[in-house]
This record gives sequence, structure tokens and C-alpha cells, in this order.
Amino acid sequence: MTVLKHHRDLLLTGQWFSQLPPALREELLAMAQLRRLEPGQRLFRRGDPPCGLYAVLEGAIRVGSISESGKEMLLVLVEAPHWFGEISLFDGQPRTHDAFAEGAVTLLNLPQAPLLALLARQPAHWRDVALLMSQKLRLAFIALEEISLLPAPQRLARRLLMIAEGYGGLAERRRVIQLAQEQLAMMLAVSRQTTNQILKDLEAQGALRLNYGEIEILDLALLQRAAQGKT
Repeated sequence: MTVLKHHRDLLLTGQWFSQLPPALREELLAMAQLRRLEPGQRLFRRGDPPCGLYAVLEGAIRVGSISESGKEMLLVLVEAPHWFGEISLFDGQPRTHDAFAEGAVTLLNLPQAPLLALLARQPAHWRDVALLMSQKLRLAFIALEEISLLPAPQRLARRLLMIAEGYGGLAERRRVIQLAQEQLAMMLAVSRQTTNQILKDLEAQGALRLNYGEIEILDLALLQRAAQGKT
């Protein structure tokens, strides 16, 4: 399947891809392959061999892990136009987490072998790929700090702001977040009941509106105050 103009336009709304050198963007799109996944279909599991870099074009990918007892830990829902999978590109080691389709998903895949060959020919571009990973590493450190230091209401408000900003990868902040409360609870490692109560409190304050499967930000300033621990 061919990468279409609207796919290219969508990718350019993301900060990482839009800031790549134009020649590199064209080389990446030339090697790219489109993949479609059915709801719940596996993209890869923890321990699978590297299979390249991915961008979400439609739908979302659940990235996390499932314990032997069946308990799920959700790290993030990767939505358009975000890229993921770069860790195994760098070290050549197996996948660190599970990735499954959340609904019907369309992906752009840069296969491992041709991507590594491009980077071998033009090693200066490793820095461009490293910027993608460094952004996520920065966010991971922030999340670890918040889990240790901040109460659940403040962590929840901060996570909503991060999601609305595409974890720093979107040019414009979204007002509507497609996310179930159970998924948000798993991301924050708190109970669904606690998550629901915090969201209800924010809704009562006028910061947001809760709809089925989505959260709409109504007052950004109020949500930012909650993220700072101010009421």
C-alpha cells in the first residue's frame, strides 16, 4: 500500500517528523509500508525480535504488559501521528513491551533492515532518531518522579495535559481526549474508583466534561491549576 498525501500531511502535524531534514523525510516515506490491524490484534509482544519503527495513522496502539495472572499494566496509548519502537532500533534487542490495536488501526512501518541500512549510509541521521527516544526518556523520568512525589489528583491532571499535548509531540493541544477511565487508571497505577472520583471533582469545578470513552477539557487554566496542586 502506498503512503498517501493525507498520511504525509498527518505526520507533519507531529513535531518530530516535521522537524526532520526534508531529504530524510522523503527517504523514510519511500521505504515505508502501510499496515492495518483489527481491533485487539497484536503488533508485537515483549520478547519479539525488532521489526522497525512505527507511526500511528489511524486508531491507537496499547503499549504495556500483561502479568502471568492476567493483570494488565498500560503504559501509554499511542495515537496519531506518534512514532514508537525506536528502542529496539538502537540496541537490536527484543521488544520490551506488548503492543496491541485499540480498535481498528492503520500504521506506517519503517522496516528494521532498510532503516538501519539508511542510517549506516548517513550516520549523522542517528541524532535525528535519538531525539525521538530522548523525548520519551525525559517523559519517563518525569512520570517516575510524579509517582514518587505527587498525590493522585495532581498526577491525573498532569497526565491529561500531557496526553492533550501529545506528550510534547503535537503542534496544537487537543481539547478532546479519546480515553476510557479504566485506561487512565491503569496508566496512573490507581484504582478506577479513585480515577472516577478525581475526574468527577474536576468536572464539578468546570475543568472538564466526561463523555463515554472520552474526556473534554473545558477550562485549561483550571486543569493547569489542578496539575500544580492548586485548588
